Amino acid sequence: MPILTLLRHGQSQWNLENRFTGWVDVNLTEKGEAEARKGGQLMHAAKLNFDQAFTSVQTRAIRTLWLALTQMDMVWLPTAKDYRLNERHYGGLTGLNKAETAQKHGADQVHIWRRSYDVPPPSMAWDSPLNPCRDRRYKDVPRDQLPVAESLKMTLERVMPYWQSQIEPVLKEGHNTLISAHGNSLRALIKHLFDVSDEDIVKVEIPTGNPLVLDLDAKTLAVKSALYLDDTRAASLPALS
Repeated sequence: MPILTLLRHGQSQWNLENRFTGWVDVNLTEKGEAEARKGGQLMHAAKLNFDQAFTSVQTRAIRTLWLALTQMDMVWLPTAKDYRLNERHYGGLTGLNKAETAQKHGADQVHIWRRSYDVPPPSMAWDSPLNPCRDRRYKDVPRDQLPVAESLKMTLERVMPYWQSQIEPVLKEGHNTLISAHGNSLRALIKHLFDVSDEDIVKVEIPTGNPLVLDLDAKTLAVKSALYLDDTRAASLPALS
């Protein structure tokens, strides 16, 4: 059975500052770097051996992957980077403090923007300096594919074509695969892999820097078993069918 391991990046500076981050390229904190290294140590201790890695084009996910692979003596691992594994785009909330935003718009409204499945936050203005169309890493991405706000549903719709065209074939060839990405792009994959309902996916949390190891069926890629390597920081997982 191929093994798929999902690794959420370590704490970023804007995580620490309690700000909506999304597509802004914020780096890891010292704690985030330590979490990434610990994730690598856990995978090394579990004797995981990978054939391919995937990550987003955001520094916090890329550096988490590098730091983890360094602990495994696997920095040579073939790695594909793609914007479709990026974090959810938080639109006009990007950069705002979460607590202050709740005071301004009301906690219930902010909860809907943050946790509902299909309600996106307000759109980011096209002339915002944080708009991804101003970032050279997206220069080859058609402008109509660059989001200005996303719900989790929209994030899933962005992630799934990449999963189906690039990641699934690697797994179906029997290759063990590591994905270093973000809370919401990984939640999108978990929704698909565990067949989680729209209502229940909002309850799923993914801890930073704690590898989630999935044993997959070789033919269907159905999840046969799932385990967080650090059981002291494990989150609850959806039930397997």
